[in-house]
Parts: sequence; C-alpha cells; structure tokens
Amino acid sequence: MKPELVSFKLCPFVQRSVIVMLEKGVPFDITYINLKEPPEWFKAISPLGKVPLLKVGDTVLFESAVIMEYLDEVNPPSLHPADPLRKAHNRAWIEFASGLLAGQYNLTMTAQDEAAFNCQRDELRTRLKQLEQQIAGPLFNGEEFALVDAAFAPYFMRLELLEGWRPLGLLQGLPKVTEWARRLLERPAVQQSVVQEFAELYRKHIQTAAAYGATVFGAG
Repeated sequence: MKPELVSFKLCPFVQRSVIVMLEKGVPFDITYINLKEPPEWFKAISPLGKVPLLKVGDTVLFESAVIMEYLDEVNPPSLHPADPLRKAHNRAWIEFASGLLAGQYNLTMTAQDEAAFNCQRDELRTRLKQLEQQIAGPLFNGEEFALVDAAFAPYFMRLELLEGWRPLGLLQGLPKVTEWARRLLERPAVQQSVVQEFAELYRKHIQTAAAYGATVFGAG
C-alpha cells in the first residue's frame, strides 16, 4: 500500500516529504484539502488540525520532521549522515529551517506595516548569515543530498519567487547559501515537489492577506 500525504497545495512542510520520496523513488499518493474548510474526515484523523499528515494503512503520522524521519528510515539508504554527532547537528538545523519558514510567513502574511516588514526582513537576514557559517558546500554536508537539504529547499523556492517580485537582497554577500540554494532548486525532485501552478497560487495567497506583504509582493 502506497503512503498517502494529506496537505494543501502551498504547504512548505509537506513539500519536504514529497522531496524525500521523489529523491528515493518511493511511490506515493497526495491528497490536497482546503484548510479554510477542512473536510470532516480530515478533522477526525488530524490531532492538531494541521498538515501535513501521512497515512500508512490505518496509522496517521503528523509533524513534518517526524514524517521525513519515518520515510527515510523505511526507505534505505538513509539521507542522514552516518556519524551520530553529524546526524544530530543536521536535525538541529532542520529545526532552524522551520524557523526560517515561519519568518518567511510572517514577512509575507502577517507584517502589518513597513516597519514590521523591515524588522522581519532583517531577522531573516540575520538567520541566513548564521546559516552561511554552517554549510560545507556545495550542499549542507558536502556533495551528498541529505534530509537537511530537503528541509531547506521549500524556503529557497519561495525566496526565489519573492526576490523576483521585489528584490530583498537576503542572500547578498552569502556565497555558500546562494550556491546551495541554486543547487537545490536545480534538482528534479525539488522542481517536481510542488503543483505546476505553484508560483501563481503563492502570489495570489499573498495578495489575499490583510498584511503589508500584499502591497510589496502582490502587484503584477
């Protein structure tokens, strides 16, 4: 039985798991729902009312990091480093990636004025500078693609779109992050991890937000 992901089309956290399965060549199904009007069957199986979910037979997993770890473990070879310390280091930076995604959401969807927008942009810039010091290059650990790379790819995909709509300069002077992002976005598994109309849907999503980001990124 194929595993089934449940999410919505713009979710960066389900995208992580899709990337992992595409990299590993694992067959899977994906069901998209409207989170604003979630179906009753979803409410019945989602303990936190959040996505993504992974259905494996009668068992439902939630939380994207847990789902990624499970998919990696049951579909060898592992995308984690073999060294326990390096593996733990990777897991810590996967959590860091989740914080970057939260900051990106705040930048586009919740900042209410220019001052709040600039504050959020500066915070993201600070975090990316921290990230620059951690990258072995060209990918996070070197040449081999890892779960930590899958965790950051959704952030970089959205950042590329945002920078195209309104240059923010978030990667300026960060050569390792810039090259890492470029390499990730060139990978077929990353390119195929979203729906074809992703860019259009993402921009419309920002346009509908009652936030400053609608003014910054919404035109066009």
